[in-house]
Amino acid sequence: MIGAPVFWVVDWRYIAMCIAASVIVWLLGPRPWRFRLLLWLDAFGLAAYGVIGAAKAEAWGAAPLICIVMGALTACFGGVVRDLLAGQPSVLLRREIVVSAALAAATAFVMLTALGVSTWLAAAVATAVGFILRAGALKWGWSLPSFPETPLKS
Repeated sequence: MIGAPVFWVVDWRYIAMCIAASVIVWLLGPRPWRFRLLLWLDAFGLAAYGVIGAAKAEAWGAAPLICIVMGALTACFGGVVRDLLAGQPSVLLRREIVVSAALAAATAFVMLTALGVSTWLAAAVATAVGFILRAGALKWGWSLPSFPETPLKS
């Protein structure tokens, strides 16, 4: 969207890591703890990719708001593809805190770098912000409020 090359197309190691992880999970077979671990790893990945997307957009000279949106899109798109391929309803369609965590991570990164914080420190803090928000949703069931159901008038 911003004219940057797609990272996994340019560097084959990203796909190789995905294949290796898939083989390891397949070899482990069913384990009762596997789904829970996947949720926590996904929470970390969501926050990290929110930061990575924002950082890449920032490096390409995008405006701060565009950096935040690109961070959220980068973080959430993988989950959408995963849900689609798994035949599951997208997590983005639920009230669960997912997109908000990605937005929080990307926003924290953009704000911290704008304040002059080093890129690595800003990335670490921003990833923690997004992860903590998503972790709260996983651990304590945090969710966003929804509009009250009202009957449609005919």
